This record gives sequence, structure tokens and C-alpha cells, in this order.
Amino acid sequence: DIASVLLDGLGMEPLGSVLPKAFCECSDEKLMRSLRLLPRKEVDVILQEEGKVEARCQFCGKVYRMGPEEVENRLSEAQGDPSKDEDFGL
Repeated sequence: DIASVLLDGLGMEPLGSVLPKAFCECSDEKLMRSLRLLPRKEVDVILQEEGKVEARCQFCGKVYRMGPEEVENRLSEAQGDPSKDEDFGL
């Protein structure tokens, strides 16, 4: 309907329509990627002070929590450059 108003008089025909829906691509993998961008000392301080790493997606509100063992394991197994999208199939 909005497109009809905006394009009135231009002789445009709609090719199709798409219904918008909320979809978030957040994941614990993206949290780990973000953690890997921080200096290791900062990650260690967070774990020491908080006892865990916790982050909330600002789009969908999902909360991710990881304890010290999980963070340590995942950091030691991490591959690719966290600053490069191509290393993560993006």
C-alpha cells in the first residue's frame, strides 16, 4: 500500500510481496568471536570478577552465558581471525 502511494503515476507493477518478520542471527559462536576480539587479559578479568561471561543480544534480547571452563575450552579451540568475516562464512 505504501509503495502504491509512493510510486503512483509511474506505471509500476508489483512483482511480488514479502511479509517482514523478526529474525535474529545471534549465536554463542558470535559471542565467542566477540570475546576473541578482546585482549585476553580483559577476558580473564571478566571471568575473575563475574565468574562467567554474559551477553544479551540487543536485537532479540536472548542472553548468552558461559562459565570459565567453557570460555577457556572454546578459546583454546578457536580458529580463524575473529576480525575477518570471510573466516566465518559471512
